[in-house]
Amino acid sequence: QRRRVGEVLEPHDADPAVGVVVDDTAVTPRYVQGLAAERELPIIAKIAKGSIRNKLLIILPVILVLSQFLPIAVTILLILGGLYLSYEGAEKIHHALAHRRAHREETPAEHLAEDVATESVDENKVIAEAVRTDLILSTEIMVISLQTVDHEPFLTRTIVLIVVAFLITALVYGVVALIVKMDDVGLHLVESGKNEKLGRGLVAAMPKVMSFLSTLGVVAMLWVGGHLIVRGFHEVFGWHWPHDVIAMGQEAVGGGALAQGVHLWAVA
Repeated sequence: QRRRVGEVLEPHDADPAVGVVVDDTAVTPRYVQGLAAERELPIIAKIAKGSIRNKLLIILPVILVLSQFLPIAVTILLILGGLYLSYEGAEKIHHALAHRRAHREETPAEHLAEDVATESVDENKVIAEAVRTDLILSTEIMVISLQTVDHEPFLTRTIVLIVVAFLITALVYGVVALIVKMDDVGLHLVESGKNEKLGRGLVAAMPKVMSFLSTLGVVAMLWVGGHLIVRGFHEVFGWHWPHDVIAMGQEAVGGGALAQGVHLWAVA
């Protein structure tokens, strides 16, 4: 039964990869919230450079060497990454709840002081935190990509992973840049008179979109972290029942890859 159930989940290894790419895109915009508009693109560019360094200088050599000589260590690294993401996601939720309680108890003067403090964001700290989170998400993307070419010669695997690193980084941070500058596009449409209705709609919608993406980013951390832990414990330590419950749920849901992917996202 375990083998049959496992086979339901394994063919969809591409689904987690797509999910991680989407999650990486959702996580990043929250790091530029509160920054001056003119600093958003430079910060995103620095995070993208950090992401490329993560992929090429840290993740690529480590997973190639480990997959060649100690494959189980790659899965253990992913488990550790999952634990980190789960901790960070839980910490963000705790911080948000604590901040909301404290915010209700603030006096007007304290609230003004907090707003002034928020304006002076430590950009280096923001970039460092974003690059750390990217390291975990990029590791899963790169490992899943490696698994699709693990039968190829070493040189071929290396070239494929380098190409994936650049393509994924360009895709994720290109989309992030478009998202965070959409309100500026709307403002331009209003000021130029080209399409005031669309422009005002974009300007009005973006705060809600950014708030939604910020929440989705935290949820994404918990999902990806849980997925890494469940899969890792299933493969390395023989702790099968969480993996099997998810797989049986996918089988029961049916409806193709989309419905199964939604179920996997919700459960894992």
